[in-house]
Amino acid sequence: MEVAKKTIDENPSEDIVANARKERAQKRGPLGRFSLFIRQVIAELRKVVTPTRRELVTYTLVVLVFVVVMMALVGGLDWIDAFIVNFVFGDSPTS
Repeated sequence: MEVAKKTIDENPSEDIVANARKERAQKRGPLGRFSLFIRQVIAELRKVVTPTRRELVTYTLVVLVFVVVMMALVGGLDWIDAFIVNFVFGDSPTS
């Protein structure tokens, strides 16, 4: 299976941190802090590597299988609990 790879600059996080420290030292107002936050978010989003179609299908199938197994487990435990409760307390006859 191929793994998606993307080359990135060396230590871009350090540059972002250094710029953030400079920005923080300037004591910006709320609008300046918000624009700094948006710039940092965009810089982090540029690092995101999108999965290939094959990886996406594989991950989706893994999640679906896990959900089905967990549903079966919880449903089975619920059925067993209901059986035990009915066994212990029984079906009380109504007058």
